[in-house]
Amino acid sequence: MLRSFSILAVAIVSVPPLLAQDLPIGLAPHELPLIREYRDTRAGQARGITTPPAFPVRTMAEWEEVQSVVITWASYTGILKQIVRAAKEECEVIIVCQDPSEVTSVLLNGSYGGPLSDLDGITFLEADYNSIWVRDFGPETIYANEVDSLFLLDWIYNRPRPEDDALSDALGTAKGIEVFSTSQAPYDLVHTGGNFMSDGFGTAFSSELVLEENGPIGEFNQTNRDEAGVDQMMQQFMGIVPGRYVKMQQLLYDNINHIDMHMKLIDEETLLVGEFPLGQSDGPRIEANLQGIINDVPSVFGDPYRVVRVPMPPSTSGGLPPNASYRTYANNVFINGTVLVPTYRTEYDTTGLRILREALPGYNVVGIDCDEQAQNIISASGAIHCITKCIGVPDPLLIRHQRLVDTYNTVDPYPVEAYIRHKSGIASAQVYWTIDTLLGYSPVPMTATEGDVWTAALPAQPAGSVVYYYIEATANAGKVQVRPLVAPQGWWRFNVLDLNTSVGPIASTVVVDVFPNPTSSLVMVTLDGPGAHTAEVDLVDVLGRSVMVLHRGPVHADRRVFADLSSVPSGSYLVIVKSQGARAVRPLVKN
Repeated sequence: MLRSFSILAVAIVSVPPLLAQDLPIGLAPHELPLIREYRDTRAGQARGITTPPAFPVRTMAEWEEVQSVVITWASYTGILKQIVRAAKEECEVIIVCQDPSEVTSVLLNGSYGGPLSDLDGITFLEADYNSIWVRDFGPETIYANEVDSLFLLDWIYNRPRPEDDALSDALGTAKGIEVFSTSQAPYDLVHTGGNFMSDGFGTAFSSELVLEENGPIGEFNQTNRDEAGVDQMMQQFMGIVPGRYVKMQQLLYDNINHIDMHMKLIDEETLLVGEFPLGQSDGPRIEANLQGIINDVPSVFGDPYRVVRVPMPPSTSGGLPPNASYRTYANNVFINGTVLVPTYRTEYDTTGLRILREALPGYNVVGIDCDEQAQNIISASGAIHCITKCIGVPDPLLIRHQRLVDTYNTVDPYPVEAYIRHKSGIASAQVYWTIDTLLGYSPVPMTATEGDVWTAALPAQPAGSVVYYYIEATANAGKVQVRPLVAPQGWWRFNVLDLNTSVGPIASTVVVDVFPNPTSSLVMVTLDGPGAHTAEVDLVDVLGRSVMVLHRGPVHADRRVFADLSSVPSGSYLVIVKSQGARAVRPLVKN
């Protein structure tokens, strides 16, 4: 981990440099006439390696170990300062800027949480750039043969911003990493990082924007490609498996059509998905896309994806897109053991952050205000994920594991299996487990089997137990890695259920939690029961009079119902749930 600040100067510019501008994430009106010249000029620039890798490649997942996070010091500097403060405790922070002294002044002054204690772990890279949206134009991390040599991958940026488009080369030069580039026909491809998610094992997600921009109506491409042509490019340059590149229909109100505004992979089998109030805004189309994934695209383990839903908060005036900014908690970024999350208003943030912390135990989940008047970046259709880009480590120790699920088994050991690789080979691996994290963990050695798979078995536990566990592996070269990356503070867990008290599938849906309570606006009602059941959820006053219908219809697999009570007068109420003849009631106070 780099702990001394440095300044690098890189000049990779083939056209007169433009000053960094406060440009939107989408196209500014004055940029429209610049597109053709940008496209034609770029076509004559051979930067990086413009032919496909001659070896199998793997694209890194966002939750993997990173060596550097990159930001461009163009605008919203108060938000950038908060990112630097949190990120430099995890890895090197590369600040691309034109005047390091100006940046240093902001970092060390009393604004936005006060001065940084030091500049350790910060590298100032003097290079040309146009905007703050480095997620879209920065490089992707790819590896040869899954875990061997580290490379960067640069797409054609779909904005007429030549300095932004060239930044991947500047970063590659500064870090000493070779860059593959899809800039030259016949291997040219237009894409953006905000519209791309990978599971690290050949599965990827985008909106259909990638097809539109590389097809006949694309304005930045030289070669027209159909879907098969796009898929072939993604396989050649990024290792995305044919048939596992999912393109979802574009949303109606997300005007940039980048999937990072409403969804995120948080591990190989879990999707974090933004949820609007029932039937509103982009909620129906997001739900249709999600159901298509669940029905047709299994995870790398062959099972349907797990889904964690998180509410999409409205604007300060209570509106939803298209009459409000596209506020989202899905636009977060992993930086090793820290997750940086955009926040907006306390009454909504409390629920959003709680859901993320429950889904990512052990991670340091840090909220960064993206709705503050002087730094309202969300009104520009972007947030934290949009303005950060991570570069993976040069020697990843890769661990893939499908978590164990709840079981009634109290007799037989619980088998644990993991795919583990490092370029030097794996010397040993073990599973650490416990039924009480305060008492510490016990190791169980894992045994290598065919195909880089390691196995072990945890001892059976009595009914009522909760088993917590994580995996640790040591490479022949000495590197040690754990999974989850934050273990032992973070873990996987499963419940050992009591067969004697079970009466089979639960026939009704009951309330188990109402949060926050009291509330001033958003409320989350957690239900207990099969996701396929339907339920009626109502808010009534203390006299039993109906105040608001909170939910009608199927209960989602995560058993959570969200409602906005901003318009409800302050007072005491009851949440009433009805399902298949059963009825449950919980009190609720509205501030």
